[in-house]
Amino acid sequence: MAEERLQKILAHAGIASRRKAEQYILDGRVTVNGRIVTELGSKADFERDHIKVDGKLLRAPKRLVYIALHKPNNCVTTMDDPAERQTVMELVKDACEERIFPVGRLDRNTTGLLLLTNDGELAKKLTHPSHRIRKIYEVELDRPLTKSDMMRIASGIELEDGVAEVDAIAYVGKGEDRTKIGIELHSGKNRVVRRIFEKLRYHVKKLDRVTFGSLTKKDLPRGRWRYLTEHEVNFLKML
Repeated sequence: MAEERLQKILAHAGIASRRKAEQYILDGRVTVNGRIVTELGSKADFERDHIKVDGKLLRAPKRLVYIALHKPNNCVTTMDDPAERQTVMELVKDACEERIFPVGRLDRNTTGLLLLTNDGELAKKLTHPSHRIRKIYEVELDRPLTKSDMMRIASGIELEDGVAEVDAIAYVGKGEDRTKIGIELHSGKNRVVRRIFEKLRYHVKKLDRVTFGSLTKKDLPRGRWRYLTEHEVNFLKML
């Protein structure tokens, strides 16, 4: 595996949230190959290096857990929240004894499918831009999307961090409703769907992720979670 930031490795190993892992590093509680590391920018390789916290060697989790969550509105995708808002971790707190973490993020006011796991290798694969993992969203806008703006989005919208490429876009509302849109893309850019429409002066009233990779939120009520099947896990690993 490639090197990653040390605090990310600790978080994925289930030691602590990334914020707490950073404090462990600053406090000198982490060593890499026998050397105390106190710089937050330090990187290591989980498989190659000997990483210890308080003298205990980090090891791969004994059991890998994979959970699909239908994230509700007004819920943050973090391990913990200083503002004491509801987090996705509270919704899955009884799912397993292992320390799991969200794969990627959904905004506080974005609903839909979220994967949680303790499989750091799969999480890295599913979030790395080079793997171009498919995501499908349903969007509700404050006003009808014009045909010309839809064509502009389909051709790629220039954002401040580069072009946002869209694989497919269509109206999904009933009848003549042009405020409800389905959009498919592989981009891993932060808040990319909202920024695409904001660029064209539309306000996103609702945003819901219905598909992530090969997974869908079908038959999963909002706020509920389920374990992935072995078939689903194997399919994700083949993406």
